[in-house]
Amino acid sequence: MPRYKITIEYDGTPFVGWQMQDNGASVQAAIIQAMTRLTGEETHVFGAGRTDTGVHALGQVAHFDLTKEWRTDKLRDGLNYHLKPDPIAILQVEQVDEEFDARFTAIRRHYLYRIINRRSPLTMDKNYVLLALKPLDVDAMHEAAQLLVGKHDFTTFRSVACQAKSPVKTIDEISVSRYGQEIEVTVSARSFLHHQVRSFVGCLKLVGEGKWRLHDMKQALDAKDRVACGPVVLPDGLYLTRVDYDEK
Repeated sequence: MPRYKITIEYDGTPFVGWQMQDNGASVQAAIIQAMTRLTGEETHVFGAGRTDTGVHALGQVAHFDLTKEWRTDKLRDGLNYHLKPDPIAILQVEQVDEEFDARFTAIRRHYLYRIINRRSPLTMDKNYVLLALKPLDVDAMHEAAQLLVGKHDFTTFRSVACQAKSPVKTIDEISVSRYGQEIEVTVSARSFLHHQVRSFVGCLKLVGEGKWRLHDMKQALDAKDRVACGPVVLPDGLYLTRVDYDEK
């Protein structure tokens, strides 16, 4: 059975998330339905990450098996045709070996959180960024973010609904940068806890506003207690940008 890897871009606004659920439309279900219409086969699609309601993707990855071989360009174009009018695009299709697993063979995931820092309301970027009205100190945010790099117990930054077996994760890199009115928080790790990035950004926003100092971020991390976390930011500004795999 040939196995295919797809790279996907989507606007998460109208979806309950990546994963199929009973309470609304999901990205995963839309792709499975498009696959059935195109190939006549009922196959499951396995994603690299379970993005939440309203979270977007620029480089989500998934895999699936089919009973016959398809030209990758025809598979890409056919899926895109059958995905209309959903805001989902298949960017690339590759045939891979049967050992490839979008979720379990991933070695790193990269997320971006976008903030627009201004007093005026959003127009073009509504549903795609977080609007922060108070001026944010990006240098202070970046410095505080470095406390989160490395292997830690991230219970403080973990949703109470998180199903991960352990709160211990290793954050490879965090960066906070400003580009005019836009602030970008980028985070990279092999895997993440539920709401971990949004919890990070919520606390970093408090630092940027001057409500928290470095020691407050350190205390929150050391507390290993969800109560110590700042407000979790909205999903609007969060994007899964890329998933890395071993080139071998």
